[in-house]
Amino acid sequence: MHLNPYGQDPLALAVDLVNRPCADTADLEQRCAGAGFLLERAVGEADLAAVRDFLIGWAEVIDSPDEPTRAARLNALLAEYSGPPRLTDHAGTGWHLHYRPDDLPAHRQIAALVAVGTALHLTGRGMSRLGRCAARDCTHVYADFSRNGRQRYCSSVCGNRDAVRRHRVRAARENGGRESGRALPGT
Repeated sequence: MHLNPYGQDPLALAVDLVNRPCADTADLEQRCAGAGFLLERAVGEADLAAVRDFLIGWAEVIDSPDEPTRAARLNALLAEYSGPPRLTDHAGTGWHLHYRPDDLPAHRQIAALVAVGTALHLTGRGMSRLGRCAARDCTHVYADFSRNGRQRYCSSVCGNRDAVRRHRVRAARENGGRESGRALPGT
């Protein structure tokens, strides 16, 4: 049995590439390999630039103000980068579905995997399962793979930092603006 290559891995890779842009082609190739992608062609400079451009459009899906806009933006990416499903056994890896033709340039292969993976994620788990970190000082994106679908932060670090900030605001409000349990400077 061949596992679905359009599952969680392409989406996790896209999140990583948006939050930590690639330094060079070798970096992109390494990250794709780490996500289990079997790239059919080497990554060139044009591929790196095209992946960066694709990710700008993909981030617009994340930043959509509502579900119909999110769907329309993702549909545009699907129309541009994916194709009808078909069976393939390229490289002898076992029969599986591709939503693209074989032997594409690396950037088109990555874009197809991410676009279809995003569509499967949103339709399977819920249209709100992508977003920007809720921490005030963070703009990273996340894909919510949790069971309960309540992820709002890109990492536990941001979630914890924001919880501490909210606690301090509440404590200050409850103590009339004084910090609780701390001596203020100069007292």
